[in-house]
Amino acid sequence: MTATDIQDYVPENEWPSVATMLDGFGNQTLPASPALTGTALQIPHDGEHAATYTFHDAHSLTWTATDGDKTQGDNTQGAARYKAIEARPGIFIIDFVKGEDRQAENVTIVLDRNTGAVTTAVSSFVVEGDRTRSTTTFSHGNVEGAAALHSRSGGLVGKRIYYRYSDVETYEHIYLNSGTFTWHCLRGGEAGLADTDRCLTFDVGDGLYLFFWTEKVMTVDAVLLIDLREQRSIGRMFGWDEPAAEPVVLPFNSRLTILNSTEYPQDNHKH
Repeated sequence: MTATDIQDYVPENEWPSVATMLDGFGNQTLPASPALTGTALQIPHDGEHAATYTFHDAHSLTWTATDGDKTQGDNTQGAARYKAIEARPGIFIIDFVKGEDRQAENVTIVLDRNTGAVTTAVSSFVVEGDRTRSTTTFSHGNVEGAAALHSRSGGLVGKRIYYRYSDVETYEHIYLNSGTFTWHCLRGGEAGLADTDRCLTFDVGDGLYLFFWTEKVMTVDAVLLIDLREQRSIGRMFGWDEPAAEPVVLPFNSRLTILNSTEYPQDNHKH
């Protein structure tokens, strides 16, 4: 008997807190890369904004953000501990948190040193009614001034993928269209829970996707790389744990298996 044989619909008022996932997901086991040590990365956000990240060693960085809107001040700067994972040769996912409590932000940068394409995702908190939840903004650029960018993708549409986050946490994703997917917890702290949520997918490489989703019930946003060739995902969740009244940061990596790929019949409109 599999877990799904005994699971049933779980009403939202019976869902656990965000922190339920912390123990089951385990640690992010992929090693930090020191390859960025001693380098500076200037990321153009748009015509008037830029951010410079200086990597002092494999774990420490400082940043300076320049805002073209002088009414908001010229610069913001700070320091943080980061982790950079080299997902493929020259392609990095860089992650760090700055600020505290409701002012905390989780910054995730996907950098392709081969093409110069870079995408920055910044997750922060907003208050909606009586709930604090995360929201994420994306900016795209090219550190070499080239034309290559991470563009929207439909490459996952139709796929059903099984993710093993740890020995006790397994999920499946079903990618319905370019902006909608379904997740379902098969085993772990959210066993039996499922929902259909908003998502975004960007092409990073051959079979390599930057994937984002935001949940309606849990107050979390997720940013990750899905690598179909290497059969793994690398990323994080960021959200607000209401019972503890504090941010929750959940770095993870998983092994994945493509269960199937749906192809719709070519309907010839005959009855």
